Amino acid sequence: MARETVLKSSSSGEDEDRDLRPQRMADMVGQREVYERLKIVVEAARKRDEPLSHVLFDGPPGLGKTTFALCIPRELGVGVQLASGPAIKAPKDLVPYLTNAEQRSVLFIDEIHRLPRAVEEYLYTAMEDFRIDIVLGEGVNARTHNLWLKPFTLIGATTRAGMLSGPLRDRFPVREHLGFYSVDELTEILRRNARKLNVPVDDDAAREIAARSRSTPRIANNRLRWVRDYAETKADGRVTLPVAQAALKMAGIDDLGLAKPDRDYLMTAIRVFSGGPVGLEAIAHTMNASPDTLEDEVEPFLLRSELLVRTPRGRVVTAKGYRHLKVSPPQDASPDAQSRLFE
Repeated sequence: MARETVLKSSSSGEDEDRDLRPQRMADMVGQREVYERLKIVVEAARKRDEPLSHVLFDGPPGLGKTTFALCIPRELGVGVQLASGPAIKAPKDLVPYLTNAEQRSVLFIDEIHRLPRAVEEYLYTAMEDFRIDIVLGEGVNARTHNLWLKPFTLIGATTRAGMLSGPLRDRFPVREHLGFYSVDELTEILRRNARKLNVPVDDDAAREIAARSRSTPRIANNRLRWVRDYAETKADGRVTLPVAQAALKMAGIDDLGLAKPDRDYLMTAIRVFSGGPVGLEAIAHTMNASPDTLEDEVEPFLLRSELLVRTPRGRVVTAKGYRHLKVSPPQDASPDAQSRLFE
């Protein structure tokens, strides 16, 4: 059964404490270029009293795709239905969402890249013509019934836009890529959310947490909650710089934002494979970890932080990686690894 609700700004402090997401796009910190472009298309749709053009958000996890998607219906004053790509297995699972969509309402599909190809193709006519074809009966007695839909807006969010078929991507007139946040932006986010959580946080403590949050608001909020709990049990409840540093140290978060699995990955590549080149599966088997977990959760930040590089022969730890771990480069490093050490 499709689920529809009208999202309204929360007037309850208790609700805000449970949900740190901004309620309006104007309240969001960062992604200002995305905000300015969305503000124009939202205002234009509202003035014309037409449904907003279909919108596709892409980017790494935790950067605000869902927050933007939920703020847009509030700006338009319309209802929204929430769906998830993995939960829609066949076109019949999508039909209730489409038929229940009200005029100008929003259908939000998270992880839209995980829709089966048959469902993607079923969306083509729904997005372009606001029409779906329903087959009634079976065999020679089967007949097709054209069902017209109320004009609606589809908002998709994906971490892997490349996995969407070209025809589906092209049916989104508005496509926005969300990038990572600066330390200043994360610091401001943490200040605001600390007020929502009713926890006093010093400015230098907020900046320390932000600097160790991988440029990602979701991670920053999670670490703020951990530091708050630590401050309430180990200190007087106020998050000062020493309290924040002690809490993050206990959690195994170092100055660069690396957690224990990240450091274990690098140390395994250095200790066992002389810094590389080494294949992902070799590291995974040595660590007794899943290759998919390492590739999806560990490697992206190591690569972005320039602690690790991928070469045609495998992964190689960089000079920056050795310096961060305070480890001397091995004397018997391979030529590929040695060349990376001096970059």
